[in-house]
Amino acid sequence: MIIAIDGPSGAGKSTVAKAVAQKLGFSCLDTGAMYRAVAWQALSDGVALDDAEALGNVARTHEIAFGHVEGDPVPRRVFIGGAEVTDAIRTAEIDRAVSPVSAVPSVRAALVDQQRRIGNAGNYVVEGRDIGTCVFPGAEVKVFLTASDEERAHRRVRQNVDRGVGSIDYDEVLADLRRRDELDSSRSASPLRAADDAVLIDSTKHYIEEVIDQICALAADAR
Repeated sequence: MIIAIDGPSGAGKSTVAKAVAQKLGFSCLDTGAMYRAVAWQALSDGVALDDAEALGNVARTHEIAFGHVEGDPVPRRVFIGGAEVTDAIRTAEIDRAVSPVSAVPSVRAALVDQQRRIGNAGNYVVEGRDIGTCVFPGAEVKVFLTASDEERAHRRVRQNVDRGVGSIDYDEVLADLRRRDELDSSRSASPLRAADDAVLIDSTKHYIEEVIDQICALAADAR
């Protein structure tokens, strides 16, 4: 079974996906981390973010892998080309770089191939921006998770404080989220949108546990 969770940046997709995977005994695939890893590699290699051909080459030639702790379905480490980038991909610099990188069709094509190979191997919770519309259009459960701009910014700031990386300036984070929303929803390749058959969940005024329980209930109904 595939549970697809899409939504804008800062909506809580990663937190919810990991919790749902743990509760159901599924594996979890963080597709956003894959795009972040490509962005990190591109910046490390000095590739211009407007050089679509070079960015596509980075995505095609650098293998992305996840590190797991035995018995834990949630990946705890991220690697690209053998280099660990778990913390390096969560900086404000990568926040700004990932949208233009992920808008490149050849980058998306390369990573979608990897995502399908991984997801088709078992029961997965997969989160991103085009999972239900493009990567796994046949997913048994599709959710579009969102929240208000202000709530998403507050969550991202708290998250950055907790992990010690990324901006903790609320106004800067809010502006970055809105900029990413515009870029992600207006790109030509697999734009951010809810699948026609997705369940819309607005988490602004709901506890995260309520959202997790709702998605688990959807999975139970789909079995």
